[in-house]
Amino acid sequence: MTILEAASALRARKVSSAELTEAALARTARLNPRLNAMQTVLEESARARSRQADAELAHGADLGPLHGIPVAVKDVFCTKGVRTMCGSVLFQDHVPDRDAAVVEKLAAAGAVLVAKTTMHELAYGITSNNPHFGAVRNPWNTDCIPGGSSGGSGSAVAADLVFLAMGTDTGGSIRIPAAFCGTVGLKPTFGRVSRFGVLPLDFSLDHMGPLARSVRDAGVVLNAIAGYDSRDDTSSRTPVEDYVPAAEPSIRGLRIGMPENFYFEHCHPEVERAVRSMFDRAAALGAEVAPVRVPDIAALNAVGRVILLAEASAVMEPYLNQRDRFGADVLALLDQGRLLAATDYVNAQRLRRIMQREFRRLWERVDCLFTPAAPVPAPRIGQMTVQVGGAEEDVRLASTRLVRGVNVLGLPALALPCGMAEGLPASVQIIGKPFSEALILRVGQALMPGEIQVPALN
Repeated sequence: MTILEAASALRARKVSSAELTEAALARTARLNPRLNAMQTVLEESARARSRQADAELAHGADLGPLHGIPVAVKDVFCTKGVRTMCGSVLFQDHVPDRDAAVVEKLAAAGAVLVAKTTMHELAYGITSNNPHFGAVRNPWNTDCIPGGSSGGSGSAVAADLVFLAMGTDTGGSIRIPAAFCGTVGLKPTFGRVSRFGVLPLDFSLDHMGPLARSVRDAGVVLNAIAGYDSRDDTSSRTPVEDYVPAAEPSIRGLRIGMPENFYFEHCHPEVERAVRSMFDRAAALGAEVAPVRVPDIAALNAVGRVILLAEASAVMEPYLNQRDRFGADVLALLDQGRLLAATDYVNAQRLRRIMQREFRRLWERVDCLFTPAAPVPAPRIGQMTVQVGGAEEDVRLASTRLVRGVNVLGLPALALPCGMAEGLPASVQIIGKPFSEALILRVGQALMPGEIQVPALN
């Protein structure tokens, strides 16, 4: 059941919010010991909020389609009175006195917060194999990673524990879990969703967005959370719009860019076939598929790695004297960031602006790009390298190779399931120009008009 279907059932009195919430809590209790998707389950407050939502709806106080819907947020979003750890023992006693802006907006829309989701330590990694709180597991194969750093959010939505879960994305951390777990994942334009009250990883690359069961559900969530926030100095004043696409939208005449370089190099053949089938589907729906050469994405990725290494180390500098409280992989990255020369960081920011100008020229020729979201299906937990195109590649670098650059550019991107590879989900990434969320969601809905497939879990 999607959010919109549940919203309709709530208003038709076919189901209550209390029943939806009890179902979410029961499924979480049954499956979370296997998945480790939920860090903190909020049973008492969720039940109370669901009863309140039922009373409000019964008295005609309708807050919109999220009213009474069970949701979760990544444990990087501050929640008033509820521990927010960011996947780290550094913050194991951190109980905020305020909600993050996104949590405020979900509450204002009537959502029922059921849980905080497990994540990669400090949101700095793609496996969600957390040395302090255990590995999050992929519902399609519990020996495999769910992606990260929003791995718990991806796993929870894919396993049907909640209708949606919020994630954050600094170098692919919404889209990688969406790709590996077979959910819809939306990274909005930088500044479209407030970062206020979110424990940061990076000053200029962090984005907030949903993982959901359908494209239209992602639009419902963006309607609730988008907009200017004076508390976030990166927040945009660009007007919001209605992001929920029609059930059967037209994409006739839209120009879809098919990259001739980089994105399909070193790609698993089954992933490539699944993604290329989306070009055929778009063309069959009347879109114009145009081969394009994209700017130097390898250079863009290098820029992103330099910026992230430097800015993440600056964020965590006050804590780096507590070296025994970091996992080995995160500590190694933070140490690398401290060794970067200031000239490297400045030059990376200069190259970032050049690449943004180059992409502005690309948007004169196409309305959006289709690429794989990840070049491989989900690796196994503990796996350090993958074989792609006859070459061995580091799991982290392979997983971020096709998504990292989008954060540097601040562009909106949507990941959605498009097939299977080795029995695991494959995913297409739809990239648009700044603030074109409504367009890429419309394209995504045309390609995938239904709900995600839920893996068989007993």
